[in-house]
Amino acid sequence: MRFTGFESYVNTDSTVLVLGSFPSVKSRAENFYYGNVRNRFWSVLAEAFGKDAPSSVDEKKRLLDEIKVGLWDMVMECEIEGSLDSNIRDYVVADISSVVENSKIKRIILNGGTSAKLFYKYFPEYSDMAVALPSTSPANVRFDKTLWLSALNPKND
Repeated sequence: MRFTGFESYVNTDSTVLVLGSFPSVKSRAENFYYGNVRNRFWSVLAEAFGKDAPSSVDEKKRLLDEIKVGLWDMVMECEIEGSLDSNIRDYVVADISSVVENSKIKRIILNGGTSAKLFYKYFPEYSDMAVALPSTSPANVRFDKTLWLSALNPKND
């Protein structure tokens, strides 16, 4: 089936942009990023900034606004069965330039291999701002929280 991803969640104060690949089935059902409760994203983000992990979409948005982190995905539209990145077909890439050039983004965190591969292929001009990290997906057995905590450290801004 063909699906459309979410609009970017970036406000005028965002200094960090986290780019995933494409929303999972659970995220699409919740209608917001990282909707699978087993995904490590929200707990790691909260820990990095000394905050409580959010549970509702409103709490997630408040946290993002408070810590100046924006979210988007590399793929805006695609054919996909299930949630695995390996199932993404016939995709349309997001216009990352429009967000970076119209915001205060200083750092881009690439959540997983698919996000990194697409980012470096389509937006090499921003590679000096980017760091590729292991996916926070519960399916990723090689997740390394210490890399995420280091990359999210507000002292890096």
